[in-house]
Amino acid sequence: MGRDSVYTGGVIAVREKRFLGDRLLRMCGGTAEEAFAALSESGYGCGAPASSARDYEALVEAEERAVCDFIREYAPSEAEEGYFLYPFDFHNAKALFKASLLHADAEKLLAPEGKIPLSELSAALSAKSYPAAWKELKEALESADAYVADGGGAGAAIGTIFERALYKCLQRVVSGSGTLKKLLAGRADRANILTAVRASSEEEAKGQYLPGGALSEKQLSGLFAADAERAAHALDGTPCAAFAEKCVRAKAEGKPLTDAEREAASFETQFFALKKYELKKNQPFLYYVLRRRAENANVRVVFACLLAGMGEGEIAKRLRAMQ
Repeated sequence: MGRDSVYTGGVIAVREKRFLGDRLLRMCGGTAEEAFAALSESGYGCGAPASSARDYEALVEAEERAVCDFIREYAPSEAEEGYFLYPFDFHNAKALFKASLLHADAEKLLAPEGKIPLSELSAALSAKSYPAAWKELKEALESADAYVADGGGAGAAIGTIFERALYKCLQRVVSGSGTLKKLLAGRADRANILTAVRASSEEEAKGQYLPGGALSEKQLSGLFAADAERAAHALDGTPCAAFAEKCVRAKAEGKPLTDAEREAASFETQFFALKKYELKKNQPFLYYVLRRRAENANVRVVFACLLAGMGEGEIAKRLRAMQ
């Protein structure tokens, strides 16, 4: 780990040529099988076996594993590696935990391995013995065990336990990186705004807020103002003011939060896109990985929507920004 940034930049320059680019948008306007043919011709999927559009998930998963391998080999430091890979560990631990609770097969719910091998995760959950080195993940698993022991089920509360622990973990991991701290804060703030807008009460929202953001609970409390106009401007003067206003107005008009969710999911990529010709040090690596992940997410959206019979315009509205 930690290759020279110039060398890594050269590797990225070569690999950037594999991005789907405009081809992805053109896929939205055809049939699922036409899109699959275009995807196969592009070389997407790292050679994973797939024979029809309904096999698209195998291609996406192969690309996701390839991105994780790239991160392990070229991450400039432990901070970047942890920022990108720890979320897989928390996702997989949550999937295994819920599957055990429901006596279900977790295989289809699992993501690529993060920093912890799946075999280790599975063994630890089976034995209910979690290594101290797992830190926040250990805390999440113990909290989930306690929640179930008190009569809780495999509902949203379990997801909240793992999500809050993940952000606590990422807060620690990025503490020495200014850029990563800004990315994490932007993610957490937007997630917390969405939580507040969806919640039925301020108390409900407080139990779900993620750590790591720049906005305080007091600032977020303004989103619960009875007057929609006042709530829309609750965060004026903060970097999230426009985002908060978009969410509040959509709620007041009875509209879905699709646009806001897309904006939140695109935040990290857009953070770099605005200055993509001025990136320095670890930033080209971060921008490349984020674009790869956005592309994989978009391929998943395109095929899920095409197979569901959705039109080109509706699909395009759901795609993450990549540049």
